[in-house]
Amino acid sequence: MRVLLVEDDVMLGKATVEGLKTSFAVDWCESAEDAGEALATASYALIVLDINLPGASGLDLLRNLRQEKCQIPILLLTARDAVHHRVEGLNAGADDYLVKPFDLDELLARCAALIRRSSGEASPVITHKDITYEPASGHVELEGKTISLSSRERTIFDCLIRNIDRPVSKDKITESVYDWSSEEIESNTIEVHIASLRRKLGRDLIKTIRGVGYIIPK
Repeated sequence: MRVLLVEDDVMLGKATVEGLKTSFAVDWCESAEDAGEALATASYALIVLDINLPGASGLDLLRNLRQEKCQIPILLLTARDAVHHRVEGLNAGADDYLVKPFDLDELLARCAALIRRSSGEASPVITHKDITYEPASGHVELEGKTISLSSRERTIFDCLIRNIDRPVSKDKITESVYDWSSEEIESNTIEVHIASLRRKLGRDLIKTIRGVGYIIPK
């Protein structure tokens, strides 16, 4: 899953990116204008948006996105004393808010919950045959045994397991896994990770649809 963070405080931005990267690919912008350009070129599962930004505010960006019918879940970051901003933000279409300073574990939990709800998933656990998956923690079990996945493997698995019986293209997987800070991607990188997932979770779990992408069938 790919997340867009819009935060102009450099220290907080760096810390938040590091925290989010344990579960998501993260792009970080420091202004509403830069965020608009990012949203025009990439797809995101969630926007984490600071209200106090240079130039156009986070509330301005929020209103513009909702006026444009953008359906991406938005989590507002607000100052402790800005109650009216929180109310204004929720009324403008924000899905949740978090007060600064915040705990990174709570941020991750709120992000996971928003993504889960936007995908129509009521349960915090996804089960498929003998596999149990907790998106918030990244914990995966096969027949009751914990399976260790790398961060890239987990992100690819997350992308596929949320689209059971629907093919996912290689380009969409790549976009979900790799953010701006990622190094140049080798042409066979996704295939290598898919092969590793098959070794760990079963050869028949992920099917290749030639010319289309990959699928976890029902």
